[in-house]
Amino acid sequence: MKLLAQQSYFKVERKVTSIEQIDIEHERALKLFDQKITSQNREFSMEDILDMSYREIGNDGGGLLYLHTSKGVFSYTVKDSPVAFIEEYRKHFRA
Repeated sequence: MKLLAQQSYFKVERKVTSIEQIDIEHERALKLFDQKITSQNREFSMEDILDMSYREIGNDGGGLLYLHTSKGVFSYTVKDSPVAFIEEYRKHFRA
């Protein structure tokens, strides 16, 4: 299986105690292979992926990467533009 592209995304874990709230940011990676896309906890076969899209939030280049699948839409918070990742997917898997 060949790795075609990789995109960093972030998951925020929120811990609340009786006196404070702590946000812990975990950096993870979406990996585009020639047969599937994987995240930290999910795996999508190429047959299940319908499209990808991106919505920028703010002016710093970050936003939400949406993975449109036959099982629903999954969103991933990104700090850097995922345009290159999306273009690599479309180059290999869209006619």
